[in-house]
Amino acid sequence: MRQLIEEIEDWKSQGHRAALATVVKVWGSAPRPLGSKMAIRDDGRMAGSVSGGCVEAAVCQEAESVLDTGEARLVGYGVEDEEAWSLGLSCGGEIEVFIERLD
Repeated sequence: MRQLIEEIEDWKSQGHRAALATVVKVWGSAPRPLGSKMAIRDDGRMAGSVSGGCVEAAVCQEAESVLDTGEARLVGYGVEDEEAWSLGLSCGGEIEVFIERLD
């Protein structure tokens, strides 16, 4: 977590905006544990991980909206969700990710 905080501070010192995505709920098998975090910069750069690569691109898209509006979002991905299969979350579990802008 310390390395992620340092990365975010560095981004902000360069004038970038950032969002933080946190795994807040896990059901069944999931690639990353509860509390896993990923920071997303306004230009799409990422640090950390919420899914081991499975749904990170989708989380980044959600983060773009959060950065633009300032409104936090709770998004879910799971095996019942067709989008999750296409994104690669085929581990059999479900996750919920809370995305917030860091002001």
